[in-house]
Amino acid sequence: MTQSTAQRVRLALEKDIFLLRLQPGDKLDEAGLAQRFGTSRTPVREALRQLAASGLVEIKAHRGAEVSRLSIPQLLEMFEFMAALEGVCARFAAERASAEEIAAIRTAHQHCLSYAEAGDADGFYHANTAFHEAIYSASHNGYAAQQTMFLRNRLAPYRRFQLRRNNRPLESFREHGDILEAIAAGDAPRAEEVTRKHIDVQGSNFAALVSSVPPEYLQSPGDMAKAGSG
Repeated sequence: MTQSTAQRVRLALEKDIFLLRLQPGDKLDEAGLAQRFGTSRTPVREALRQLAASGLVEIKAHRGAEVSRLSIPQLLEMFEFMAALEGVCARFAAERASAEEIAAIRTAHQHCLSYAEAGDADGFYHANTAFHEAIYSASHNGYAAQQTMFLRNRLAPYRRFQLRRNNRPLESFREHGDILEAIAAGDAPRAEEVTRKHIDVQGSNFAALVSSVPPEYLQSPGDMAKAGSG
């Protein structure tokens, strides 16, 4: 099937958002994007509408489009749901993973160690992503993996700052060990439990996360009030 221009633009912008080349709050100028992609403004406008429907972009009347910023309540809800999705993938992996898939998870886990010991939050972020994606693959549930990866990408800007807290990469590495141990043992309930605990942010952990995020990445109370009245 031939990819439409709007689809091509949408996928490119989605990738830019997920890879943080476009960050929360960044403006998306239709004319500039049309020039970048060598097209008219019509497919750009359609691509932005599609991104808005998925929550990645916010279109404001008379102000244009920008990469969506999350409110603090949204951030809490999304991390809560992310923990549930990750837990399900780990449970499925414990029930279904082959010996080769467990070995791949183990290799990804070991790859995280040097970054954790060096306190390299950005390097650890990418190695950490590979560890979790190895679990998604071992879950043998494509839909669960797809939904989990989308939400994980949606939270990427905020998760990166979470890893910059003191000692968080080392803490995360140790938690990965518990997850790996449960999956390798075929202990599905424990795999789900320790994975949910690894992802979930509650109480002081959530306060620490919010304090680490630049204010411009978060929706202000004024923006929330406007959205509620719109």
